[in-house]
Amino acid sequence: MDLAFASATQLAEGLRSRKYGSRELLEMYLKRVEALDGTINAIVVRDFERARAAADAADEAMARGESKGPLHGLPMTVKEAFDVAGLPTTWGNPANRGNIAPTSAESVLRLEAAGAIVFGKTNVPLMLADWQSFNELHGRTANPWNLEYGPGGSSGGSAAALAAGLTGFELGSDIGGSLRIPAHFSGVYAHKPTWGVVPPAGHWVQPGPRTDISVVGPMGRSALDLELGLDLTAGADGAEARAWKLELPRCPHERIRDFRVAVMLDAEPAEVDEEVRQAIEGVARFLEKEGATVSFDARPELDWQQVARDSTFLIRSTSSARMPAADYEGFARERAALGESDDTYPARFSRAIAATHREWLQANARRWAMQKEWERFFSQWDVLICPPASTTAFPHDPSQPRHARVVTVNGRRIPSIDQIFWAGLAGIAHLPATVAPAALSRAGLPIGVQIVGRQYADHTCIALARLLEQGYRGFVPPPLAS
Repeated sequence: MDLAFASATQLAEGLRSRKYGSRELLEMYLKRVEALDGTINAIVVRDFERARAAADAADEAMARGESKGPLHGLPMTVKEAFDVAGLPTTWGNPANRGNIAPTSAESVLRLEAAGAIVFGKTNVPLMLADWQSFNELHGRTANPWNLEYGPGGSSGGSAAALAAGLTGFELGSDIGGSLRIPAHFSGVYAHKPTWGVVPPAGHWVQPGPRTDISVVGPMGRSALDLELGLDLTAGADGAEARAWKLELPRCPHERIRDFRVAVMLDAEPAEVDEEVRQAIEGVARFLEKEGATVSFDARPELDWQQVARDSTFLIRSTSSARMPAADYEGFARERAALGESDDTYPARFSRAIAATHREWLQANARRWAMQKEWERFFSQWDVLICPPASTTAFPHDPSQPRHARVVTVNGRRIPSIDQIFWAGLAGIAHLPATVAPAALSRAGLPIGVQIVGRQYADHTCIALARLLEQGYRGFVPPPLAS
């Protein structure tokens, strides 16, 4: 087993059995960072000396027969958006250059309490608002499968570090695909939890209330890493912890043939490129061959065009709260000048940013109805599998804002932002979704499959990803990093 590409659960087991020490494992990763990260640029905030001291302490504790928990001595990194005490949290914004976190994010504290050692933070796009991971403070992160391509965003540095074997485990976040798209583009695993399951405290530049749709979740090189990361970070915090305890149900199935799987290969609001479509169909055919009940026709009774509109509206209206006043006022002016029939993405964006509270309440009511329909659907089906995005990773393009960029889908150039439909499908309804490796494209780029489940059925999504890992496809290191 190549330790650089082992899963977090494998690494933790090796530490427990004392096959190697924490300091030894850390130095292995730091050596790889020094050798490879100059071109990839994934780990942009480094805390190596504190990590060395913590690794030495972990080894000394293990020698005494003491352990902090299931991640004792495991070196890992976290997305730059999370507070880590003593390190900067900027969200890639030069205006936040001097923002040093006095304490760590709640999810980081929980992983550290389980024994993890955070030795750095990974790159993000400006204000986490892109599927490319680039900002003026830290530059551009490259995809280890092809350095001319992006690893996705906004947890792009996280995915690139895992794929390149630069870290043992990762913690990311997702509001518009920011866990799922990087996992899909980079060939790793990620889980977007049911909204509200993992506390987001410390995942912001300035303290504030929990953000609608946005979630915190694990990333790794195995589905087992996702299960462990979710178990360690989920649960109430603050005042809520005085009153309630979270008990996520475990998956009721142990075999593929027990699963009822609906398959959605394409959708009018976001056409899927044939290579991605074939990869998802390949997963479905494998499940069918293994005895699962599979339907290519089962669907919730939803208006997919309305889902696409509400995805933009709910995601962008939520993000407007942290927008600088001058930017907000500019979008408000743009909205006032819009024609009623203008349904382009820039128009949807402006309407969402400058939405009235009544408009948000109406969208929230549509979401409530959507959630009820998903509940009905998932009473008949365990999961829906679908693409995480319409395309594989695309070349870096800093010349245009995201909504103006185009990608090639089935030989036609279409707006890249259309793909937010596949993220919003689960995101705005607060559903859990796991992304797992599914295939490689003809150009040698990863393709992932998105496994969506009913609210709080997180472990069912992860369990199917684990069964696929065992019998179909698991993590494969990119040749550039091997």
